[in-house]
Amino acid sequence: MTDQKTPRAPSRALDLDRRDAPATREPRAQKAVDRAAGELRRGRPVVTGDGDGRGLVLLGAEHVDPRHLAEIKSLCATDPELAVTARRAAVLGLPAPQSNIVVLSRPGGLDPDLVMRLADPLFDAGAAEPLPDLAPRAAERFDAWSAAVALTKIARLLPAALTGIIQFDGDLENWAKRHDLMFVDAGDVFRQRLDEARTLTEVGAARIPLATAENTGVASKVHAFRPADGALEHLAIVIGDPAPGAPVLTRVHSECFTGDLLGSLRCDCGDQLKGAIAEISAAGSGILLYLAQEGRGIGLVNKLRAYELQDRGFDTIDANEQLGFDADERVYLPAAQMLRLLGFGAVRLLTNNPEKVAALERCGITVAERVPHAFPSNEHNESYLRTKASRAGHLF
Repeated sequence: MTDQKTPRAPSRALDLDRRDAPATREPRAQKAVDRAAGELRRGRPVVTGDGDGRGLVLLGAEHVDPRHLAEIKSLCATDPELAVTARRAAVLGLPAPQSNIVVLSRPGGLDPDLVMRLADPLFDAGAAEPLPDLAPRAAERFDAWSAAVALTKIARLLPAALTGIIQFDGDLENWAKRHDLMFVDAGDVFRQRLDEARTLTEVGAARIPLATAENTGVASKVHAFRPADGALEHLAIVIGDPAPGAPVLTRVHSECFTGDLLGSLRCDCGDQLKGAIAEISAAGSGILLYLAQEGRGIGLVNKLRAYELQDRGFDTIDANEQLGFDADERVYLPAAQMLRLLGFGAVRLLTNNPEKVAALERCGITVAERVPHAFPSNEHNESYLRTKASRAGHLF
């Protein structure tokens, strides 16, 4: 099964800064998005509305059960639909419209088992049977259905949302309050990543001796940066005393619980983390940025799901796309903002990933040099590293 490939949806570049997204109401917006994501993680429906007056009740697909289906149908007086990514629609063999999000409906309505079959590649019930007739339609780029799926990603759930159209012409926020539901504006959802990066503030710093750095006599200091909505902190580990006027040796590292802390052999993350500290220490100074973007931005639980799919024969890219994610969901705005707050605008970047170079430059950071950063493979990650080279363009 190792040769299986996911049907590919059309390639779409990730909008790293969302400057063309609907206007935000920061800082109120950030709080609303954070609270709505928390409700979804708890298995509670929330309400969203877009600039064209369309309102939805939505629920993360992985929480759907008969009670929730009945609740949404009662609130909306219509059969719920399922919004999924174009990636997931392609995996299901459905027509892929030129849209990031596809809305699926079925004559007679959806049931919980069908919702899970459509949303979760690890849900096997009835998998041998063909899917029933579905009516897919394309969502618009910044509409309520696109916001619903974006919100499930922010909540680090499967990227699929059960939705019901609200038959109401008045104020959606008041309607949500009357039904004891959280309301979040679609425009605020789309601006969340930009707003979080723009509002990063240093909230703590301390000198922490690092084994590899101390061996070279170079001091290190960890700076913690938190966005205004109170979301997860990103960290900057400043080793030595880098000069702000020159390109600083920098590693941008996304957190990896399994590799960094457990020493997992399925990836090279732990080696890259320790190796970066050693290389920066040997150079005398530099910065390691530790981003709270587990699993290339899909979250720890979804990464474990991707690992199970890899055990079934999918490579690391196809596993993410089976789940409905892009191959890489990370953004580098927080890294760029931390560098600016620390007084740096140019880097010598420790990476094998040319897209990381391009992404930082799109965020306004000059990459003066790409410094190779590769480590020997092992029997557990050889296929993973080959996939990064052959399909993601990493240079080893």
